[in-house]
Amino acid sequence: MEKTYISIQTSLIVTVIVGLFFIGLGYFNSKKILNKKNYIVGERDENVFSLTASLVASALGAWILFGPASAATWGGIGAIIGYSLGTAAPMMFLYNFGPKIRKEFSKGLSLTEFIKKRFGLKILKICLFLMLFYLTIFLIAEVTAIASLLNFISGVPLWITAGLTLIICLLYILKGGFKLSIITDKYQFCFILLIIIATLVIILSNLNYSSFDIIKKNSPNLIDKRYLPNYTAGITFFIAVAATNLFHQGNWQRVFSAKNDFILRTSLIYSSIIIFFIVFWMGYTGLLSYSLNKEVIPDLAFFDLILANKNLVLIISILVLAMSLTLSTIDTLINAISSLLIVDGNVINKTLTGKEVKSKASLIILFLSFIVFILASRGYSILYLFLLADLFCCAAVITIFHGFFNKKINSKLAYLTIVAGLLSGLLFFPSMNFQTSILVGNLISKELFHPLITGNLLFISFLISIIVPLIITLIYSLRNSFR
Repeated sequence: MEKTYISIQTSLIVTVIVGLFFIGLGYFNSKKILNKKNYIVGERDENVFSLTASLVASALGAWILFGPASAATWGGIGAIIGYSLGTAAPMMFLYNFGPKIRKEFSKGLSLTEFIKKRFGLKILKICLFLMLFYLTIFLIAEVTAIASLLNFISGVPLWITAGLTLIICLLYILKGGFKLSIITDKYQFCFILLIIIATLVIILSNLNYSSFDIIKKNSPNLIDKRYLPNYTAGITFFIAVAATNLFHQGNWQRVFSAKNDFILRTSLIYSSIIIFFIVFWMGYTGLLSYSLNKEVIPDLAFFDLILANKNLVLIISILVLAMSLTLSTIDTLINAISSLLIVDGNVINKTLTGKEVKSKASLIILFLSFIVFILASRGYSILYLFLLADLFCCAAVITIFHGFFNKKINSKLAYLTIVAGLLSGLLFFPSMNFQTSILVGNLISKELFHPLITGNLLFISFLISIIVPLIITLIYSLRNSFR
């Protein structure tokens, strides 16, 4: 379908200009990047502003332009709150976990170092797989999102945007690594904050009535405390997003990069507040958009509001916002994957070690980027894979992070709880049509289950993958306490 917001040429010119700005910024600062530690965690001297800016910019990808608003159109206010809290919560979890790991590994580079020391090689391999799988899926999602956005706004073929975005990012991030990601994040953070505030002012000022009154009048169920999806959607998003982000290597790189614990904790508080309000606002636009137009496509709810008047300056601003969101997240993801390969690559392949490990990791990243380019060019929805990655992280999160405090969780118990959590979660994990699962509708007839289960399979699967490891750990602890 022909898109009429702006021309293909204008979209590509804006994309290239934004890209060249960050490439230039990258090469201007790349002389400061001197060694492997700089490449992974910088000089460990980040201040409150640089760390806050980087935590926010790397956490908020182009997905915030689609996901929260889309979720709000069917999950209501609960989905928005769950999404917002889920995205911000990892920062508050890191408020406690971060300093503890920094104390234990004063020269640490990744969470995997703690996992290896605490649980051994078998659990490290499991966690390394789920971390790399999640980061790769996230990378594909971000490139697909920006490609879909330019295709929607001006009809740019998906493969052009996908290729251009990856090339722009690779040109500066492979050269400068983490330190360069921190530097560019500060600029991307400023762009993101300014444009998000501008969208808030523009949307609310163009309404004839209070936005809440419009929602209350046209979509009262979406803010009704008796509307069940408000709760199930909210809890689902909270569990899934919070669990996966705790395994995000990019977050742990930033934990280790802080100058001291006070700066780390202050930055985590500020970033969690900023992230919460940005995601909440983006979700709120979905409520408002749906209330004004019941026929709106959920994924495009935000754009239906902001691009309605086809204002050129506004459209270009949204493109700058989208590129800033995308590049800040992609460079974090690429550097996170690269750093894991450098730190723990020998667990995957014995040849990923020695002085040439950084070059070998870069070659793997280039190959991976080609795969990402192919998939993003097809425009596939990878939501299902994203949710599967979320389930993997949910199954491991209790075991790994409860292990901070419960020293009785040994390698054998950790393996049992993770596998049990994953298998039990998979039994209820919905099929691609979200109507059945391995257990519900296949092994056992769907009619034998309560509608609360059959209508909330994703919620049940995430909840069970969290609860089963917790129950096993509690039983094990209680049994040992009576011996």
